[in-house]
Amino acid sequence: MSPTAAPQKLSKVEDLKARSHYLLEPILSQLQEESTHFNEDGIQILKFHGSYQQDNRDNRVKGQEKDFQFMLRLRSPGGYIPPQLYLTLDQLAEDYGNGTLRATTRQAFQLHGILKRDLKTVIRRIVENLGSTISACGDVNRNVMAPPAPFRDRPEYEWARTHANNIADLLTPESGAYYELWLDGEKILSGEPDPAVLAARRNPKGRVADSVEPLYSDRYLPRKFKIAVTVPGDNSIDLFTQDIGLVVIGNDRGELEGFNVYVGGGMGRTHNKEETFARLADPLGFVPAADIYAAVQAIVATQRDYGDRSNRRHARMKYLIHDWGIAKFKAAVEDVFGKAIAPVRELPPFRYRDYLGWHEQGDGKWFLGLPITSGRIKDDGNWQLRSALREIVSRWQLPLLLTGSQDVLIYDVQPSDRAAIDKLLRDRGVHTVEAIDSLQRYAMACPALPTCGLAITESERALPGLLVRIRRLLEEQGLPDEHFVVRMTGCPNGCARPYMAELAFVGSAPNTYQLWLGGSPDQTRLARPFIDRLADGDVETQLRPLFVFFKQSRQAGESFGNFCDRVGFEALHQFSESYQHDAAKPRYRVGLRADVHGRLKAEADKRGVSLTDLACEAIAAYLR
Repeated sequence: MSPTAAPQKLSKVEDLKARSHYLLEPILSQLQEESTHFNEDGIQILKFHGSYQQDNRDNRVKGQEKDFQFMLRLRSPGGYIPPQLYLTLDQLAEDYGNGTLRATTRQAFQLHGILKRDLKTVIRRIVENLGSTISACGDVNRNVMAPPAPFRDRPEYEWARTHANNIADLLTPESGAYYELWLDGEKILSGEPDPAVLAARRNPKGRVADSVEPLYSDRYLPRKFKIAVTVPGDNSIDLFTQDIGLVVIGNDRGELEGFNVYVGGGMGRTHNKEETFARLADPLGFVPAADIYAAVQAIVATQRDYGDRSNRRHARMKYLIHDWGIAKFKAAVEDVFGKAIAPVRELPPFRYRDYLGWHEQGDGKWFLGLPITSGRIKDDGNWQLRSALREIVSRWQLPLLLTGSQDVLIYDVQPSDRAAIDKLLRDRGVHTVEAIDSLQRYAMACPALPTCGLAITESERALPGLLVRIRRLLEEQGLPDEHFVVRMTGCPNGCARPYMAELAFVGSAPNTYQLWLGGSPDQTRLARPFIDRLADGDVETQLRPLFVFFKQSRQAGESFGNFCDRVGFEALHQFSESYQHDAAKPRYRVGLRADVHGRLKAEADKRGVSLTDLACEAIAAYLR
């Protein structure tokens, strides 16, 4: 028997969703206005259409209106970007955006800097060219992830891609508001859903009868919902951070037999709110292939009916499972599903894979994985990544696949074209994986300042300089080739999945971060907070003893994250507190005016040095 949903005092957003006429208002009315922005109600509903209202904080002037602009996020299950769509996005970034594209940690592209008056034009162009922004944000299922590797001789990868696409179709909102708002009611489709998806939609279990939104209802889900599909052993998509993680399982005859299902992962948390936390997904069970769409619907329906709609901080499915326990949650899902769910099948260990460099696809063609720092595709001086990708896609009409680590795979490359592509990249100053620092390879950052409204401090703009500083510390300890997973965010919401990193910096105040340690290199274990408030200028002071201890006491082949987890935080703190740096000398404080501090900080980030080192260098040069 399923549990009974307790009465709740609904949050303001819940009432807003119910009054939106299935995501139509107040967007329809406010699009007719001449203003540069939407009001708070409009901002909330706009998310369901794939857009966030932002303002560029670098351009704020007291007494003047904010520099309002919009981020548009695409939905691209499994990261697939056809050449026609990529070239369209590149042109839209030039004509209407800030001249860059950004690959996200969920295998999608974002456009930044769009003005309100251009939203309809940009969205229409995207849809007309095989893309969409529908349900890329908001309290619905977001972009469905899958391993990006386009292997043609490994059927399990095709199973994962196919089911990621089909689940994305199955869970797409059915209201016509998206098409009415952005396409004048014209329903432009790139193809009909798979027959299995259409059959699943006819399954009444978990669906609301006679509703415009039979799966979501008029209030949609309590909060965002994230799904990934992968193959045994491949953790390129951070399986355990998802609301639903599916692992394809084949039989000895090379046929798809079913899926291991994991539920209840999630990264978001809030500083100083201990009731919020990052969580790894639990195993729910094994579901036969023929039943997987019904099982996914049953899980979504359970979260729809029992997720917390009164407190948005407590609304993700991970909290429902934490409060209930996995046994009670499984029973509720089975009640909707109509069948018992078997135990999960045994799987090999999961390994993180990024697929950078050249790889054979298995059909005579090749794919190339290109590293992209924080996913930002732009031209910057001699580094002409955006131009290079435009030329490659245009000249060879090659599709792209985005990875969960913000990189790009160019695939279906003929062997005879490899040399020309390599030369084009060299000519454009684009570094392949062999030419970048390994710390950069395994690092991610969220956009943060200046556009993200939730950002407390820097992330994307600070990461390159931070990695240089970490590399210098490692070289100082005789570890010049050491690497580990580094992630950085401007707030605790976890967009770059920092709580899975071996070393993470989570923004907690301007130029200040929480330091998290102890995640695994394969992203299968949560990190833990080690330092609550780490000022940017103290990074070297705090990391140096950790790296010294690591060098002295690591086991053969042990990664930094595994080392931190093995020795424990008490030992790390004890060593750090007793450590005396050989070069330690008395330190003195000097005050700086705010304007000087800002300029000094910008230059320090640009050069990849600490504020203290740069200030000492500047003062010493002045005194010569």
